[in-house]
Amino acid sequence: MSANGRRRGRPASFNREAALDAAAALFGRHGYEGTSLTMLTSALGCTAPTLYAAFGSKEGLYRETLAAYRRKEMKAPGGEPKDLSPYAMVERYLREAARRLADKDRPDASMVTVGALHCAPGNESTSAAAAAARAEGLRDFIARLEQAEREGRFADRINAEAIAQFYTAVAQGLSVQAIDGATLDQLNAIVDMALAAWPRPAAGRQ
Repeated sequence: MSANGRRRGRPASFNREAALDAAAALFGRHGYEGTSLTMLTSALGCTAPTLYAAFGSKEGLYRETLAAYRRKEMKAPGGEPKDLSPYAMVERYLREAARRLADKDRPDASMVTVGALHCAPGNESTSAAAAAARAEGLRDFIARLEQAEREGRFADRINAEAIAQFYTAVAQGLSVQAIDGATLDQLNAIVDMALAAWPRPAAGRQ
C-alpha cells in the first residue's frame, strides 16, 4: 500500500494480452538483447514499475510472451487437426510461416526462431527458453510423423526425426530470408523446393 492507502502495482487499465502482443513485435524485430526496457515500456504504454509488477522482469516478460506467441501463432505441426495428412500438415505449416514472415506488419513472426538465439553471459536462460520452445515443436512434429508411418501413409520406412529436423530447418531458414527482405513469392518458392523432397507416399495416400 502507498501512503494514501492505494495499492501499488498494475493500473486498472493494463491489458496483459495487448502488452504481450506489443512485446512480441519488439522481440521479433530487435531480438531479446536488442530490446531495451525503454522500448518495452514505450510500446506497452506503462512505466518500468508497472512492467515489473506484471511480469517480474524483462526475462519474465519474454518467457510469457514466448509462451503466448506459441499458443496463438506458432501452430506447430503436432497441433494441426488430426484428420490432416502429414504432407498437407507440413505444406500448411510452411505456407503459413511464409505468409506471416513476409508480412512487414508482423515483426513478431521471427520471435521464436531468431529472437534469442544467442545471449550475453547472464542471459543464457533466455536462449534456453527459446530453444525449449523450438524443441517442443520438433518433438510434436516427430510424433506426428511416427504416427503417420504406423498408419501406413508412407511407401517406405522413414526417418521421422531427420524429416522433422529438415522441415523445421526450412521454416527457420524462411525466417532468416524474410529478415533479409525476401518476398512472399520468394519464400513460397523455397517451400516448393522443400516439399519436393517429401518421402514417397503409399499408393493413393499423401
